[in-house]
Amino acid sequence: MNPIRLMRGFVTVGAWTMMSRIFGFARDIMIAAFLGAGPVAEAFFLAFSLPNLFRRFFAEGAFNMAFVPMFSKKLQSGQGAEDFARDAFSGMALVLTVFSIVAMIAMPWLVWLMASGFVGDERFDLTVQFGRIAFPYILFISLAALASGVLNAAGYFRAAAAAPVLLNVLFIAAMIVGAAAGWDIGLTLAWTVPLGGMAQLALVWWAARRAGISLVPRRPVLTPELKRLAIIAAPAALAGGVVQINLLIGRNVASYFEGANAWLYYADRLYQLPLGVVGIAIGIVLLPDLSRKLAAADVDGSQDALNRAAEIALALTVPCAVALAVIPGPLISVLFERGSFTAADTAATALACAVYGLGLPAFVLQKVLQPLFFAREDTKSPFRYALVAMVVNFGLAVGLAPFVGFIAAAIGATVAGWAMLVCLWWGSRSMGQAAGVDAQFKSRWWRIVLASGVMGVVLYGAALGMGDMLSAARLRYLGLLALVALGMASYAVAGQALGAFSLRELKSGLRR
Repeated sequence: MNPIRLMRGFVTVGAWTMMSRIFGFARDIMIAAFLGAGPVAEAFFLAFSLPNLFRRFFAEGAFNMAFVPMFSKKLQSGQGAEDFARDAFSGMALVLTVFSIVAMIAMPWLVWLMASGFVGDERFDLTVQFGRIAFPYILFISLAALASGVLNAAGYFRAAAAAPVLLNVLFIAAMIVGAAAGWDIGLTLAWTVPLGGMAQLALVWWAARRAGISLVPRRPVLTPELKRLAIIAAPAALAGGVVQINLLIGRNVASYFEGANAWLYYADRLYQLPLGVVGIAIGIVLLPDLSRKLAAADVDGSQDALNRAAEIALALTVPCAVALAVIPGPLISVLFERGSFTAADTAATALACAVYGLGLPAFVLQKVLQPLFFAREDTKSPFRYALVAMVVNFGLAVGLAPFVGFIAAAIGATVAGWAMLVCLWWGSRSMGQAAGVDAQFKSRWWRIVLASGVMGVVLYGAALGMGDMLSAARLRYLGLLALVALGMASYAVAGQALGAFSLRELKSGLRR
């Protein structure tokens, strides 16, 4: 994939992911207004997180990271790519159908593992009920992730990137219809989860068919290639399991503080915007591109792709991290404080948002470095690094909780993210020039950080001066828009002046 097509892939995935996040914000704003941070909200968020937890374990976190490089190489050689994809699709469908049935039966034990602090109050029974309804989502979304991997490897990014928009649109529509019809909003949301999974699977399955790759299921057979896929995916699955254990630790700690799981969810949604738009987009596009370049022994091309991805990641996420850390209060207040979401909820969510924001560059750069290992079919090293991160997270989340309360979960996740990044960087040093840092990146990374610092000072001062405007019911949306625009403008000016990036280069690349 040439640089122009690589940039086009970043922009396509990023644009659709941005649209998904915008609809996701609308969804979360509505959920906050209807449910606030109360028991029903906490129960739904935990129930929805269960299939997503295992989805990252089975699909995006492990299976796809092993599947995409193998499928990319088969496409490159023209040998049996479609048969391999169909076998993988059929095998995953069988395994996840059985797994879903078992999980629905064992839902009370899963909820206890996720949130033992819920035991003894209404949140526990609600989470079990919602969890059983929502859990089949893992089957549909994991198959959709595999189909998306097929499309991405073949260079088709639009449908896979657009699929998450469907889920958020369905959530919004369900709440509007449910409120008008007088339905229970918690149950309405729970039933929308598996329906959204079906819609996403239908979209990417049809897109793959139009791209000339049929994913019609057939009788599952454990072929030699699937055995090799399983062997490669197993360490990645363990690594994904460790990452999910980190999430389990955080949620379990938070479950002992009333409302905390909802506060962490809303804060997570805000910092997931730049993480999804930049980090996930880069990871999706970079993995198949690196796989092809490494297979063709294109060392210079691999190094350039990696460095430009890291440069884009820093240029777009460091200022976001600074903004989340400097003005979390106005962001949370304007976006969520209405209906059942109170000022106390805003204060707690803003604190979590600031802590998560400090870890944002680490989480995004992980998405840049991980493809280096997966493209080489090395899934064991990320597993070892994930174990280190898990120990760090556990020690901080559990150790600090008695002293700082629910925010210990966010502190543990953020510090563990930086620990994981350091491990990935250290491990990549033995990969030679392909993983090396070039002169342009060395020259620009510190300028990006400095420009972001300038923007942070401007934002902090502006937020103090606009306090009345940001708290006025009719003006706060305009005030937040002005604050964001000021931050973007100050970062653009500072970045251009310091040489952190070239607006002309960026415009030229986007125009091409």
